[in-house]
Amino acid sequence: MTRTPTFEELFRDCQRTAVHLEMRDAYMKSDPAFIDWKAGQTFDPAERWADWHAIVTEATGRGVEVRRARIVSTPVSEYIRFEYDVTDGLNIAAGESVRWLSRRTATDLALPGNDFWLFDSSLVLVNHFDGEGETLELELTEDPEVAKLCESAFEAVWKRATPHAEFELA
Repeated sequence: MTRTPTFEELFRDCQRTAVHLEMRDAYMKSDPAFIDWKAGQTFDPAERWADWHAIVTEATGRGVEVRRARIVSTPVSEYIRFEYDVTDGLNIAAGESVRWLSRRTATDLALPGNDFWLFDSSLVLVNHFDGEGETLELELTEDPEVAKLCESAFEAVWKRATPHAEFELA
C-alpha cells in the first residue's frame, strides 16, 4: 500500500498552483480556536496555526500561486464569520488569495460533491467530512478527469466570487 503524502509534502512538492474549494457552512466546530473565538478570546491566527502558516508562506515565497474560494450560504453561519475573521491574519498573511461566493449565485455551476485541494492542476486531495463538519478522511487522486472537473469548477467559482477585501458579511 502506498503511503499518502502529508499536507506539508503536497505543498513542498507543488511547483505552480494550489487551489482550494470550500463548500460547507461549518467545519470542525470542535476546533479549540473556534471555541475560543466564540468565547470572545482574541488570538493571532498565524501564531495559532503556525505550522500551516509556515507551509503556505514557504510555498508562496517560492512562487506557488495559492488561491482559496469559499461558497457560503447567506446570511452566513457563525462558523463562516469565524473563518472570515481569521482570513486576513492567516490566509492573506501567508500569501493566499481568497474569494467568497454566495451560494445563491452558484446554482448554475457544476461543482464536485466534496471540498478539495488541487495541486498543479493534476493532483486532487479530496476532503471528506461528516454531517457536523468533522474530518473523516482524505482521498488523493491523480485521475485526469477528476482533476479536470475540479479545476473547471474552481475556475468558474473564482471568476464569479468576490475578493476577500470586498466581501461583506450579511
